[in-house]
Amino acid sequence: MTYQPKSDFLHVMHERGFVAGCTDLEGLDERLLTGTVPAYIGYDATAKSLHVGHLLNIMMLRWLQKTGHQPITLMGGGTTKVGDPSFRADERPLLDDAAIQENIDGMQGVFAKYLDYGDGPTDARMLNNAEWLDGLNYLAFLRDIGRHFSVNRMLSFESVKSRLDREQSLSFLEFNYMILQAYDFLELNRRYGCMLQMGGSDQWGNIVNGIDLTRRVAETEIFGLTTPLLTTSDGRKMGKSQGGAIWLNADMLSPYEFWQFWRNTTDADVGRFAKLYTELPVDECERLGALEGSEINEAKVILANEVTSLCHGRAAADAAHATAREVFEQGGLGEDLPTLALPASEIGDGISIVQLIVRSGLAKSGKEAKRLISEGGARIDDDAVTDAGLMIPPDRLASPVKLSAGKKRHARVTMEG
Repeated sequence: MTYQPKSDFLHVMHERGFVAGCTDLEGLDERLLTGTVPAYIGYDATAKSLHVGHLLNIMMLRWLQKTGHQPITLMGGGTTKVGDPSFRADERPLLDDAAIQENIDGMQGVFAKYLDYGDGPTDARMLNNAEWLDGLNYLAFLRDIGRHFSVNRMLSFESVKSRLDREQSLSFLEFNYMILQAYDFLELNRRYGCMLQMGGSDQWGNIVNGIDLTRRVAETEIFGLTTPLLTTSDGRKMGKSQGGAIWLNADMLSPYEFWQFWRNTTDADVGRFAKLYTELPVDECERLGALEGSEINEAKVILANEVTSLCHGRAAADAAHATAREVFEQGGLGEDLPTLALPASEIGDGISIVQLIVRSGLAKSGKEAKRLISEGGARIDDDAVTDAGLMIPPDRLASPVKLSAGKKRHARVTMEG
């Protein structure tokens, strides 16, 4: 990037690797220097928790606030009823109002860990686009807003074009999504003076639509800033693991499992992830990323501790680190490991090892558990399991046992009653 930002926010964004694109980098930089800039990121309420795939943008909002500007977390109470078709192969299942509100309630707690909400000029705002979308008059909306959109141009956006090129159905409901998101930006600008929308690079078309609409209707210059779509160095989508999504809510994924996800970062990603997901100084992130051999493992522990502290608190990070030390270095059975507690009535005269592996979350199916055993990856209390027909008697579960899938994934199993 030849242009060197003058504003603190854009300087941090570039230095730490957050920026994929900007609609007017110099213009945004100048605007950031003139006073507090309100900026938003939208989140549709499709699940009860945000996941690691959202964390890059949450950190973006955190840095925005730390550099003197106002973050807006826009909850998609309205747009969730439509569903974002961007780069999807099929239509999202439609949720009713109660399910959407339940999901919003689950997501709000995550933001409070990263942002300070309040009434001050740089305090974060939590808004819901149902505030203006739910009461729209359809004909008036078509007349006042729809006339500014070219169907030809909407069809050219890659997020839509890729779906049509694959001859996958795109409903008229979904096709409206980009108009509604553009309208969000216009309303946020009108109501709250919002000047900037941020999001992943897959949202570029939606962001540009909002900027064009606001320019046409309100004759206001606003901006868009996107982050790269991250993959790990081995090509996997960031935030996915063998067990599924890496949730940010502790009731959906334990702090230990969250910590372990970051501890298992590949060597090549340590420095990059430290810049994006922690607040460690950039030179320290680069130092950690340059370590090799056994020292890179210490860097991964630092990464895991820092990211977990932001999401779950320092005490949870310390407890996860202590559990990992006990499990991996001392061969113990850490109290914070994911735990499967089985009633004695379910165990009866015994329970199969395959069932235990599946129910503890170390495999998704009996077939996967049997393959794990046949490949030598399953262990019980650190002893290799070689027989997929092995039955575990109830007296073996009278005290907790440790199940392992490979070297890095573990669970406790105990019997209740």
